[in-house]
Amino acid sequence: MTEPAATYDLIVIGSGPGGYVAAIRAAQLGLKTACVEKMPTLGGTCLNIGCIPSKALLHASEKFEEAGHALAAFGIKVSGVELDLPGMMGHKDKVVKANTDGIDFLFKKNKIDRLLGHARFTAKDRIEVEGKTYAAKNFIIATGSDSTPLKGVEVDETRIVTSTGALSLPEVPKHLVVIGGGVIGLELGSVWARLGAKVTVVEFLDRILPTNDGEVSKQMQRILAKQGMAFKLSSKVTAAQKTDKSVTLTVEPAKGGDAETIEADYVLLSIGRRPYTDGLGLDAAGVELDERGRIRTDKHFRTNVEGIYAIGDVIAGAMLAHKAEDEGVAVAEILAGQAGHVNYDAIPSVVYTWPEVASVGRSEEELKQAGVAYKAGKFPFLANGRARAMNATDGFVKILADAKTDRVLGVHIIGAEAGTIIAECVLAMEFGASAEDIARTCHAHPTLNEVVKEAALAVDGRPIHI
Repeated sequence: MTEPAATYDLIVIGSGPGGYVAAIRAAQLGLKTACVEKMPTLGGTCLNIGCIPSKALLHASEKFEEAGHALAAFGIKVSGVELDLPGMMGHKDKVVKANTDGIDFLFKKNKIDRLLGHARFTAKDRIEVEGKTYAAKNFIIATGSDSTPLKGVEVDETRIVTSTGALSLPEVPKHLVVIGGGVIGLELGSVWARLGAKVTVVEFLDRILPTNDGEVSKQMQRILAKQGMAFKLSSKVTAAQKTDKSVTLTVEPAKGGDAETIEADYVLLSIGRRPYTDGLGLDAAGVELDERGRIRTDKHFRTNVEGIYAIGDVIAGAMLAHKAEDEGVAVAEILAGQAGHVNYDAIPSVVYTWPEVASVGRSEEELKQAGVAYKAGKFPFLANGRARAMNATDGFVKILADAKTDRVLGVHIIGAEAGTIIAECVLAMEFGASAEDIARTCHAHPTLNEVVKEAALAVDGRPIHI
């Protein structure tokens, strides 16, 4: 057997949010740690071509929209607003560099060895990276996910793009067709819509944001339609014909029927993501996959092979960066003899459109399906003083609580800064709070968070301001 170039307590494969956080926590706990990353910069998909650059463009496009259309309502007159797309892309690239450089600094600070290249298991305790062998007592597989392909729609990242290409289009599309009405499609679709593109979303199911609470999905579609986005629901794309300047899509009803064609100059394919395990040599290590190609793990993140763990998008559960981070911390603490744990009932999810959508816990549909008796309290941003002052009155907060115990089971928000507001609800659920606990917590006035308090009061039928 080849003598290893180095031996570690832990090697983490992948430096996305799950991987780099796991590596840092393990190093903090005294484990000799290395992290393998095939990209030239750390941070994985999230920091390089996902969460961070998309949020930079979302925020920048919101500013552009505000300057061109919304500031007059505040008594601010602006004329001659122009889009500087290269400048906007430059802002995005600076944000990405600052974040990836930050991870590089944290690796050096915590004395984590970085191994550049593609990792491949050659045995259960060894990997090969660019021709060199490394050994470890433990491994964490944190290789994330990539875009799910669609038969008949060939991605070239030029005319037909995934989220990667959609973050770097050289021009504002005249017509952008988004295949998939989930988080990524709506976020990037809204970016280009604000910058002047006609945007059509084609969704196979009968509603957008299909994993969200049904009322939230319906309200969000109405809001985005008012912003100019068009929707073709219960529809499937069966073919795509490209030229140098356009794409012709063939679209059919999801349940079958007559086909139609849609012309676009760009197409964004965003029907979901799939675990990335290509070329990892999992067979050589003996690691098992489940029926959906995910790495099979137990409740302690252990695979079927002793010493090999997996976290994040490559295992079951929501594909969320912060879920992966919490799992990375948990595994590092388990390896150090501590009791690492993740509460999956209190993992928030956010859609960074405007307004934002945020949720934690179970939806009304899930509670009904499980036969759980619950009470719902709902309060609109329209009745909140701060929201009125901000001209941000779209949306609501809905709190679902157990009918007998009043324990909060789920919270669903559409509204300005929903992704920030949800944090107090996640904390409440983490501590097993009741709706009454939230209702009796003093909220500063005037703030958007008062909508949460009013929704909690509404669970008991006693909101104050409506």
